[in-house]
Amino acid sequence: MRRGGLYLVSKPGSQEPKRQRVFVVVSRQVLIDSRFSSVICAPVYSQHDGLSTQVGVGPAEGLKRDSSIHCDELVSLPKSMLTRYVGQLTEAKIAELNRALLTALELEELV
Repeated sequence: MRRGGLYLVSKPGSQEPKRQRVFVVVSRQVLIDSRFSSVICAPVYSQHDGLSTQVGVGPAEGLKRDSSIHCDELVSLPKSMLTRYVGQLTEAKIAELNRALLTALELEELV
């Protein structure tokens, strides 16, 4: 598992009509490689609102359609749920993801 990896995750017992969602791993690689059982992820939605906290992704990253990573909705997921690999972000997309995460967490002043 690597930072920037995209995984299709099933939602057990979910009442939502869409029972699966793609998530991108945003945790630092040291945490991903550690003994900890969960990692921080951002959901991928088909809608893109043009916010600076969203990163456009699509077929080039292994998805069926143009979508966007929503960095305002970070979640912690067990690594055991991240088994259905979809694709990987390029270094350029990871740079965009980093900028979106800085904005979402209001960390730009610290950099």
